[in-house]
Amino acid sequence: MDRTERLPDAELEVMQALWAHKEYPASSGALMEALAGKRWRTPTLLKLLTRLEERGFVRRDKEGRNNLYTPLVRREDYLAAESREFLRRLHGGSLPSLVAALMDSRAISQADLAELEDILRGGGGGA
Repeated sequence: MDRTERLPDAELEVMQALWAHKEYPASSGALMEALAGKRWRTPTLLKLLTRLEERGFVRRDKEGRNNLYTPLVRREDYLAAESREFLRRLHGGSLPSLVAALMDSRAISQADLAELEDILRGGGGGA
């Protein structure tokens, strides 16, 4: 996939619940359970899933009266695209600028720095 559009927060939460699912396709009921803390109603979830389907993020299959959903965009691909866009938009594409901002705000720990060093040296896989 060359370009992935940025998802609104609610749609991203639905995608995260779908990506966390162990097997596909996932039923809307299973997704409702995964999103139980949101206190959304079923029509809200179904509307969000319809939007995701229209945008090409999920495929919907019918099985009797049930709708089943499969992600068409891999979590890793979406995160990579979002990360690149975040870096470009807020830091002019400069990774050192991002790291400096995190250091200044104390949002990055020494353990985080050690992990980053390991990743940059090729020894770590990242999260």
